[in-house]
Amino acid sequence: MSADHHHGPASGITRWLFTTNHKDIGTLYLFFAMMMAFLGGAMAMLIRAELFEPGLQLVEPNFFNQMTTMHGLIMVFGFVMPAFVGFANWQLPMMIGAPDMALPRLNNWSFWILPFAFSILVSTLFMEGGGPNFGWTFYAPLSTTYAPPSVTYFIFAVHLLGMSSILGAINIIATIMNLRAPGMDYMKMPMFVWTWFITAFLLLLVMPVLAGAVTMMLMDIHFGTSFFQAAGGGDPVLFQHVFWFFGHPEVYIIILPAFGIVSQIIPTFSRKPLFGYTSMVYATAAIAIMSTLVWAHHMFTVGMPLVGELFFMYTTMLIAVPTGVKIFNWISTMWRGSMTFEAPMLFSIAFVVLFSIGGFSGLMMAIAPADFQYHDTYFIVAHFHYVLVPGAVFGVFAGVYYWLPKWTGRMYDERLGQLHFWLTFIGANLTFFPQHFVGLAGMPRRIPDYALQFADFNAISSVGAFLFGTSQLVFVVILVRVLKDKASGRLEGAVGERAWEGVEGLEWTLPSPPPYHSFTTPPSIR
Repeated sequence: MSADHHHGPASGITRWLFTTNHKDIGTLYLFFAMMMAFLGGAMAMLIRAELFEPGLQLVEPNFFNQMTTMHGLIMVFGFVMPAFVGFANWQLPMMIGAPDMALPRLNNWSFWILPFAFSILVSTLFMEGGGPNFGWTFYAPLSTTYAPPSVTYFIFAVHLLGMSSILGAINIIATIMNLRAPGMDYMKMPMFVWTWFITAFLLLLVMPVLAGAVTMMLMDIHFGTSFFQAAGGGDPVLFQHVFWFFGHPEVYIIILPAFGIVSQIIPTFSRKPLFGYTSMVYATAAIAIMSTLVWAHHMFTVGMPLVGELFFMYTTMLIAVPTGVKIFNWISTMWRGSMTFEAPMLFSIAFVVLFSIGGFSGLMMAIAPADFQYHDTYFIVAHFHYVLVPGAVFGVFAGVYYWLPKWTGRMYDERLGQLHFWLTFIGANLTFFPQHFVGLAGMPRRIPDYALQFADFNAISSVGAFLFGTSQLVFVVILVRVLKDKASGRLEGAVGERAWEGVEGLEWTLPSPPPYHSFTTPPSIR
């Protein structure tokens, strides 16, 4: 073996297939997430095109249901989660002063499971009877007794996705616990490291629960058990309990890394340290712990005993407290700072404002008697899209703009970045805000056709969705330009170690772009 083998990447396709380097694997995750975002986005645009006006326009109701199901699964498991794992791979070793992730080969494997899992998932659309058509929550017995035959492939794909997440979480925990630079104790870790550390424990807790749910589905379909079949003595509500015990912490698995990214960006562009670092860490931990106690607030209408409804109502309202602490700290960080409004900061501020709107509608839904009205209407769709799009997705954009100069050594085109922000911001609000009103007026979710009184708001929502979707092409142009500049070696737009003025953190002590192996000798933390 040659002596210089460990000093740089292999060339060609083998570099990407066999790489154990955290930066390469981070890049793979981010590119995969972007491809999935466009696939899931195309499905969303098909859904909104169908809902542009009343009546059935483009697709059969069954195919419409397949689109809503696949859109949800692809966006959650294919776009947002892999995007944040990509950030974790790129940033965590550089932020804690480590040479790489703790388990590099496991890291390679966790990524390469994903393309196979999604190939299996998407292939169900071309099978006899079509793909899964029971919504992304796949409630039994809809997903067991009345499902198309392709549901077995869907179950296998979900198992693989869970495996990838569990392996990634083990790797992140091992890296943060064992590879921190000397002198970096836990309360000196950057907020992004903290949020991922806590998220990884949540993943380890709930991913096996999801595996249990789909295994019970498999048994009901093929092996004659009756976990969820009332006729055989089972209970369909059991499925909801098991699913939401996974599903609610999953929401926080998606949003906590975005909290971490925003907690890095706001101090940088406010030229001030993060306000209340310690309370931020404790608030993050409190959110994670409480997220495991509130699952049945998705189930107020199943006929729970009153004491159960009260318990889940109060615990759900209580989650607003640590979340409010975080929002207060972000605003206090900006207060009287000398702020500038580059693209990462714009996305972060929009994140704080719009995520708060999603939080307020969540509080409305936490009130059990009121939720009887909101349940399974478009109000719910509006709420969780306000949490996931201006929440998680804006967090992804903010992080890419913030670290792209570090990753590539080239500054992106700021004017295009601003254009992308404003088009995305307007598109997202046009899409999801009207859905609150049609939901309050009683429009059910997951329907391909609707009554005439909902037509105007649905038309606005569909126009907003197409604006939101097409504006992501600006983002692609920005990325292509930066990567072309890097590949051509042009010095125009090159950045030094600190791409942003007054930025703090170990990753900003490395050159831009960072060397293939970040810290061969650990830095000392003063």
